Amino acid sequence: MNDMKKILGLLFSALLLVSCHTDKTKRNYEYFPDMYYAVGYETYQAVPFLPNGTAAGIPADHTIARGHIPYELANTVDGKIASRTQPNRMAEFDDKAAASGKALYDAYCATCHGTKGDGQGTLVQREKILGVPSYADAARDITVGSTYHVIYYGINAMGSYASQLNENERWLVANYVMQLKQELTK
Repeated sequence: MNDMKKILGLLFSALLLVSCHTDKTKRNYEYFPDMYYAVGYETYQAVPFLPNGTAAGIPADHTIARGHIPYELANTVDGKIASRTQPNRMAEFDDKAAASGKALYDAYCATCHGTKGDGQGTLVQREKILGVPSYADAARDITVGSTYHVIYYGINAMGSYASQLNENERWLVANYVMQLKQELTK
């Protein structure tokens, strides 16, 4: 019995050694080697077969990037005028939405515009930035649509917040600004 175990052990070892042997003289063929060895492209690396020469600039023409919702009004004077009559996209602005709008406003807007919308934020009080008007200024025709347009594109010294706030958050802040305007004009 012991002899049989030794023979089986030797046979198994021999098979194991033979199975690991590869013949280096024979060529192995790979079909679709790009699927085995993918080419990685860096974002701004030169890629000669792409239209703009780099890996950036994707998505393709006539497509929309994931997570991006295009805004139909342009960043022009005509677009700004048209935004004044743009309808409110919030179905309802209840207390929960107002609380969300206030939190976003306090985080992004209150440092310049003030927590009340009176243009007396921390940066204005410290004279780091000047000329921030109050929402109650009668000379300014502020609507929900024009506020959204300003948040999306920015105006004068105020930059765009389109990259910091998604579409829903921009509408929450715009509606909250209208609520502040009503409180200031009372």
